[in-house]
Amino acid sequence: MNFVECHDEPIHIPGYIQSFGYLIGIDTASLAITFFSENITDIFPIEDSSELFGKKLSQFPEVFQNVINSEIFQDAGFLERRENETYFDKIFIGEKQYHFSVFRANNYIFLEFEAVSKNSQKRITNKYDNFYIVDNDQEIWDQLLNTLFNIINYDRVMVYKFMNDGSGKVIAEKTNNHLESYLGLHYPEHDIPRQARELYKKKRKRIFSNVHSEPVRILSRTETDIDLTFAASRAMSPIHGQYIKNSGASSSFSISIIIDDKLWGLVTCQNSEAKHVDLEDRVQAGIFTVLASNAYSSFKAKKELGYRLDLNEKLSYLKSEFLKHGTLFESLDANKCDLRSIPKSDGLAIVSDNEIVTDGVTPDKEIINHIIDWAYQNISENVFVSNSFLKDHGKELNLSSDSAGIIIYFIERSKKEILIWFRKEFDEHINWAGNPEKKIDVFSKDGIETQFVSPRQSFEVFTENIRGNSKRWGSKNVIAVNLIRDLVLETSHKQYITIKKLNDQLKKVNEELDSFSYTISHDLGTPLTVMKLNAQMLLKSFGETSDKNKNKINSIIDEIDSMAEMMQNVLQLSRAKHSEIQLENIETNPTIQKITENAKMTYDAQKSIVVIKECPEVLADKTMLHQVFLNIINNAVKYSSDQEQPIIEIEGTEQGDKIIYRIKDNGIGIPEENKHKMFKIFNRMDNAKKFKGNGVGLSIVHRIMNRLGGNVDYESSNEGTCFILTFQKPKFVKL
Repeated sequence: MNFVECHDEPIHIPGYIQSFGYLIGIDTASLAITFFSENITDIFPIEDSSELFGKKLSQFPEVFQNVINSEIFQDAGFLERRENETYFDKIFIGEKQYHFSVFRANNYIFLEFEAVSKNSQKRITNKYDNFYIVDNDQEIWDQLLNTLFNIINYDRVMVYKFMNDGSGKVIAEKTNNHLESYLGLHYPEHDIPRQARELYKKKRKRIFSNVHSEPVRILSRTETDIDLTFAASRAMSPIHGQYIKNSGASSSFSISIIIDDKLWGLVTCQNSEAKHVDLEDRVQAGIFTVLASNAYSSFKAKKELGYRLDLNEKLSYLKSEFLKHGTLFESLDANKCDLRSIPKSDGLAIVSDNEIVTDGVTPDKEIINHIIDWAYQNISENVFVSNSFLKDHGKELNLSSDSAGIIIYFIERSKKEILIWFRKEFDEHINWAGNPEKKIDVFSKDGIETQFVSPRQSFEVFTENIRGNSKRWGSKNVIAVNLIRDLVLETSHKQYITIKKLNDQLKKVNEELDSFSYTISHDLGTPLTVMKLNAQMLLKSFGETSDKNKNKINSIIDEIDSMAEMMQNVLQLSRAKHSEIQLENIETNPTIQKITENAKMTYDAQKSIVVIKECPEVLADKTMLHQVFLNIINNAVKYSSDQEQPIIEIEGTEQGDKIIYRIKDNGIGIPEENKHKMFKIFNRMDNAKKFKGNGVGLSIVHRIMNRLGGNVDYESSNEGTCFILTFQKPKFVKL
């Protein structure tokens, strides 16, 4: 008896297809028929199918004429294009219409046929236009499921996310109550084993129309197994089939969610009764999944950029604070609260020789000394990270719940200079869909009995309590610690060569941060263009459908354009940091007048009264000065436009060696609780959500004013806002 692990099952060469499909395989060199599904005679009038072997389609003109005359075969050049690219057409075979798909793989041309489903109730959702205006990633997946629910019309649709260890979790779901909810449940890694995940990356849409139907055998005279990786009708493995049956479903349809060229997750659809999803509906569902995946990528990239910029700002501040103290230990002690919070830890211990300083929630000093002794004996690297320190070493070191997770950074081993970050125990409960433990069963195939890991008989919630772990240290936390490490090394007054090396590393980090701006503004332009083209093609495909659906597609296109505009603003923010500046004496009045007139037209604010008083010259860069006044004046006009009588006042005054401009409006004002994030990128005030914007403008102003040697501040109340711009005074006065 053989034993096959889940990961070893050859699911790409089952030797069968599903009963809804029909398959013919042609050798690419000879163009002779090499293999075909046993049911091919059900749709083509062939008395003896064995006559097909070694023959060309053209030798059976009465049988395959419609295939030969299809648009795909009229374009013979498709054989020279890349492998695994599928071409679609519709043809009549007898009185019935079939989807006809062709692709080339592994020296064969695959011809697949499946009947066109007659579905007079096809309809499309009106919710898919909101992918790019959501405030959280969960809403992206919820809206995708709302869309697919109406296209697929299955009992249950889910978004299944893969975890780092290969296990998965249902993070979004929509059902019609015919099947139980799986929302929030976890699934072990062997439920979707490694080779299955690889297939999902290659073949991104997978349909199992009827798990109770008998598969159709592939007839072939070749000795090698036929690789059906890219065949839409590829038969399921018996293990997978039993798994779906045990879940109470009879049909299953899945779409791969690919993010950053990795299998991030699956859209999984299940139906209690056997039901085939038409090929056109499967393709449409795939398009919407790509739209949602790209929206998620853009959303995460925006958050990552904001995080990196914020982290860089905190580290710059920390560096200046470090340099105020004479010794490294004094610098660390004086800034221990910031050092603890940057990696989001519960506690921090600063160790220097036999002295220990703590902040936040930490073990007592005796336990910390035990941890230090253990670290010197067991850790060779400079940075050690563990989410399960309490679970792994709790008894050995007499640890408490204060040290479930730990990061240890050796600053200088010989001097016993160490930073230790702690996280408390996180009492985690994982709800599994059934007991995740493996059970062995026996399957018989072609007279050979084989042991397989048995699919679970029950999907009833199985709760597992996980003790001894902390919340996981994520990549952002580890990056923050590494950047703190670089900062500490840079400010510890080591020898010149070490400082120079660390400066190069810091420069590299800054370049990586800048690359995020260029990624947002440049590299993401391509997927945005693809999304826009897909949306435009979808719009054309609707034909004479209702204006309501067309309006929704146009709404998608508008949101894509808005995203492109936001990326241009991010590029301006990056240029504000790196562009060369040329300081000169500049008259501001003409610039202010022109910007004011354009702003009133842009925001349809003709009733706004703009009072421009004294406008003294300033010392600035002409291009950057225009950006500053453009963003501040536009905001003043925009956020006061809803007032009964909008009023904006602009006045500059001389104060010592500075020129102070005050731009005051009677608009919505800025809440006090939002003051801390005024000049941070992508942050918008809570009371400004009804106005169009992306939270980049004030970040540009803040960065430019710093580069010009000036400053930007504001005063605000319920009666409006006054922005205060401080410029350098001109070096001389024109005669």
